[in-house]
Amino acid sequence: KRGSNMSKIFSRIIGTGMTKLNRGNESASILKQHAVELAIQSCKHLRLDQLDGLITVPSLAEPRYCTPAHFLATKLNIVPSRNTNGIIVRTLDTGGASPVSALLEADRMIKYEGCSLVAIVAGDAVLSMETEDFLRYADIACGDPDSTEDGPVIPKGYNKIAEWQIAQGTLTREQLAMVSVLMSRQAARHPYALTKRPHTLHEVLHSPRVADSTNLLECARRADGAAAVIVASPEFIRENLSDNTKSSIWSSPVILGGGEASGALYPPQPFNENFFTCKTAAKKAYKASGLTAKDIDYFGLYDCFPICFIKALEGVGLAEANSGGRWVEDMYNLSELQKGVLSPDQFPVNTHGGLLAMGSPWEAPAMFR
Repeated sequence: KRGSNMSKIFSRIIGTGMTKLNRGNESASILKQHAVELAIQSCKHLRLDQLDGLITVPSLAEPRYCTPAHFLATKLNIVPSRNTNGIIVRTLDTGGASPVSALLEADRMIKYEGCSLVAIVAGDAVLSMETEDFLRYADIACGDPDSTEDGPVIPKGYNKIAEWQIAQGTLTREQLAMVSVLMSRQAARHPYALTKRPHTLHEVLHSPRVADSTNLLECARRADGAAAVIVASPEFIRENLSDNTKSSIWSSPVILGGGEASGALYPPQPFNENFFTCKTAAKKAYKASGLTAKDIDYFGLYDCFPICFIKALEGVGLAEANSGGRWVEDMYNLSELQKGVLSPDQFPVNTHGGLLAMGSPWEAPAMFR
């Protein structure tokens, strides 16, 4: 929605591209190449060689590339650059927030580093990995090297957070499972989602146990896929696109503002509420954009596990502090009354099904929102 900052000059998203989410025979880097090419093709008369910026996110399935952005730029044949402005390529990794961080970085590159057309791409092929390899790579990427605890470290880490919240008396085991049910109901209505049939609460609570309070249907659903967006400066749009293209581009999304806040890689001991950083990031984003939670039509919230979704609800202001579980239960009960269907006005969150149900190519899912 429009805010008080609309009088400023904004970077604008002028192209998008995504591959299918599925198990495939293509590597993560090939999927990323396809996504960039599709994003370029989505904007009439745009060319790859016009890019003067590229940001990509590392892929778990391809840990051998120490500089993924340079590798991808070489594969796309955009380095050495034929652009008189040269090109800046960067690899950025802030975990699941990487695509959002990359969007803000692209905006900075345009405003402060002389870039005019920046591609952002993320993707992975984690569904094609053997499960043992996926868990081993994930443990290496996200675990405490000094810990003696057994893996898998990611679900067990989030399980600790969930159980801490349950112990505080502000969350129930059933409310956690309801998140997965709600996401599956959203995904079942989305044509690109991997989850085609909604889960029942019984199915979630009785799916294979991964940790004491976390079951298999409460884990992000692995997927192969990639997505890309093209961000342009107003000057690039005015000087390089046809009048017909410009007329549609001027109604495309702009980057009003954003916020970031960093936390620990794994739960600290002793655990406390300061572990959660979504509220701080949201506060910065609202301030930068001149908006409040009431102005937002749609929320894309990170939901690799239900506890992440619940704390994000509280962080962005949809639910009061320590009442995210109750908010989820209210939405679940309402959807039960409405045969499992909630309208976007009633439930303006993750209409695609999120990581839990649409599919999760490791750090790329925010690109698919």
